Amino acid sequence: MSVVPTPAAAVSAPAPCSPQDVRRVACIGAGVIGGGWAAHFLARGYDVTAWDPAPDAAARLRRLIAAAWPALEQLGLAKGASRDRLTVAAALEEAVADAQFVQESAPEKLDLKRDLLARLDAATPAGTVIASSTSGYPMTDMQTQAADPGRLVVGHPFNPPYLIPLVEVVGGELTAPAAVDWASRFYDAAGKSVITMDREVPGFIANRLQEALWREALHMVANGEATVAEIDASITEGPGLRWAVMGPMLTFALAGGEGGMAHMLDHFGPSLKSPWTRLDAPELDRALYDAVVAGCEDAAGGRSIADLVAERDRGVIDVLRATGRLPGSAEGAAR
Repeated sequence: MSVVPTPAAAVSAPAPCSPQDVRRVACIGAGVIGGGWAAHFLARGYDVTAWDPAPDAAARLRRLIAAAWPALEQLGLAKGASRDRLTVAAALEEAVADAQFVQESAPEKLDLKRDLLARLDAATPAGTVIASSTSGYPMTDMQTQAADPGRLVVGHPFNPPYLIPLVEVVGGELTAPAAVDWASRFYDAAGKSVITMDREVPGFIANRLQEALWREALHMVANGEATVAEIDASITEGPGLRWAVMGPMLTFALAGGEGGMAHMLDHFGPSLKSPWTRLDAPELDRALYDAVVAGCEDAAGGRSIADLVAERDRGVIDVLRATGRLPGSAEGAAR
């Protein structure tokens, strides 16, 4: 049975340096998300030490970073940025021994997260902020075994972290507010677009919105109402183009013309009662599973995952460039 720390344990020692002065980052977990974080931090000019228990982790991580590097070069590398500034540690304790910030990206298993965050807390220098890339667990549920839960925060990225700017930052019940503030300022200095949440929300913000769309898409496939290709085209050729410039709320406000959102709600509000969405998830039976997998294979049209990654990266960079959001010089990163 785990012991839940008392609220007094939430008070952490001050971070050992300011967010702008961080030079060394530890990335714990080197899969798609952890590797993407490592690539991002390297491109921003940091020294990165990574650790992952998988026997092939080092080779896999270097392949992932090599694949991401062309996109990062287009985004613009910080002065001194180099893949040679990556070190892959043989042990977790070695990886965080001199870390000034820790990004944990282990698999989404609650017991694993609890144990790993407790180990990181024990091995990381006092006061150093430790962030989890969890995509669903609240930090309150993950920080229960740490001796100093006050420095544990969520830093939820979007795939791939080296390309998509957004990171959602939020603490748990035992997280010190100063740690949340420090993490937000660090991510900002590291070139991310930061949403600092003032409360925990299951699934955070963007995932909740993505999940609603995903569930409706699965219903449409399951019911034979649309194909995978039609669903994807309906977004990339439709509202996705608007969402790249402004979000769904302002997009709908514009639908109200000069009357804005008020006119839109007056005019279209009754449609909220129409049976347009089914937020309960459909049963993921074998038929639906096979239909979605086959549909994605058809949509890929023979392109490999590597081909699709490169295509996605080029597309996102083009959108960032076209909308004036392509990062310039990497100010604030390690010099």
